Amino acid sequence: MTVLVTGGAGYIGSHTCVELLNQGKKVVVVDNLSNSSEKSLDRVREITGKELDFYQVDLLDKENLTEIFKKHEIESVIHFAGLKAVGESVEKPGLYYHNNVTGSIVLFEVMAEFGVKNIVFSSSATVYGDPASLPITEEFPLSQTNPYGTAKYFIEIILKDLQTADEDLNVAILRYFNPVGAHKSGKIGEDPIGTPNNLMPFISQVAVKKRPEVMVFGDDYDTPDGTGVRDYIHVVDLAKGHIKTLDHLESNPGFVVYNLGKGKGYSVLELIKAFEKASGVEIPYKVVGRRDGDIASSWADPAKAESELGWTAEMGLEEMCEDTWRWQSENPKGFN
Repeated sequence: MTVLVTGGAGYIGSHTCVELLNQGKKVVVVDNLSNSSEKSLDRVREITGKELDFYQVDLLDKENLTEIFKKHEIESVIHFAGLKAVGESVEKPGLYYHNNVTGSIVLFEVMAEFGVKNIVFSSSATVYGDPASLPITEEFPLSQTNPYGTAKYFIEIILKDLQTADEDLNVAILRYFNPVGAHKSGKIGEDPIGTPNNLMPFISQVAVKKRPEVMVFGDDYDTPDGTGVRDYIHVVDLAKGHIKTLDHLESNPGFVVYNLGKGKGYSVLELIKAFEKASGVEIPYKVVGRRDGDIASSWADPAKAESELGWTAEMGLEEMCEDTWRWQSENPKGFN
């Protein structure tokens, strides 16, 4: 099987490429490298001892994307590509809608042209907005608190409509929570360009003295310690979830939705303390005001993925922090 991975040089994409190659699948990566490095794919080759094809192409570039589909017998697509910073999406909503939604539409058009009938879409728990209760199941009503989440929601709706129009199309929507951690080898991990938008890479950069302190956005939420609570999932567990989902598409399920999460929430301060224990480094932090678009608490009910895919998140918070620290301490400047 040849799988096209959009955004495959990114954090989750590169770890998923490792799992795909280890499963014996052929991998074609499309990435514009706007928030990733081609070096991550060199590391993927190093880890697996296998080759993959890479094209530095933007999904908005329909002509070159079409050429890739002409060159390769693509059977399935895993769609990660997109801008992903919640705060930036609030400041630049037009950019997010154009890049993420329009780029996805172009991809779906090219898939249809070449008769590709299987797609796994990287969605997000942000489509649930501020949930009325916890844990979150796939049947919860959808709402959005920021343009990033709204763009994910729009893409889900588009895929649902496409599948309704074409019953041969198999669509899996994966709504995952907060990916953290890194590959056990320490060779690939999260390497954001510029200031990290996610908590774990910010903490790890503080630990290697790249940044002076962690900014804690709000300590007055209705949570045990006042800081935001999130469901953190190891990126390798998440990558394996994509493989299980891809295998499931072979049974022609039509349109399916799964939460991928650990099923447990940890606060910002709990994550900082766990990272201090894993690294042996004190992590200074400063409490500042809440961030636009953030909610108090979010964690998943992953029971559906366990029952239908046979998938569970196996690694705990300690392992997530240890693997992040191994990656960051061995690569203090990331891939550069």
